[in-house]
Amino acid sequence: MVKLRLRRMGRKKAPIYKIVASDSRARRDGRFIESIGQYDPNLNPAKVEILEDRALYWLSTGAQPTVTVRNLLSNKGLMLKHHLGKKGADETKITAEHSKWESLQESKLQRIHDKKLKRKEKKRKAAEKPVEAAPSAPVTETPAAEQPAA
Repeated sequence: MVKLRLRRMGRKKAPIYKIVASDSRARRDGRFIESIGQYDPNLNPAKVEILEDRALYWLSTGAQPTVTVRNLLSNKGLMLKHHLGKKGADETKITAEHSKWESLQESKLQRIHDKKLKRKEKKRKAAEKPVEAAPSAPVTETPAAEQPAA
């Protein structure tokens, strides 16, 4: 069975991954059939480069993506294209749906960015505001002779 998975490369504690099509029996960093992209999680935002036509080819031939690769393909919109192609949609409908999906993703990312800015602003205001001490009642001690015996 062919799998689409990540092949680890790069330095120690600074990995870069190649997205490869490989036999499921091969080792993680071992023999592979074809390299279809690269994923660099060290950058912010993470850099993902995928050859769309090759990824769609391998998906159409029955290659199973791992969970991480499936997420990377979904974030690029390739899983949507694959599913529409499987349903028998023509190329114009696929491109229309993909462009609609991309516009929704842009608005979603903008909302997330705005939320983060609001949280930062709220946190900054909370840090600037001086903490007021609660007024405490004066503590009076009663002599031991006046305390009731138990």
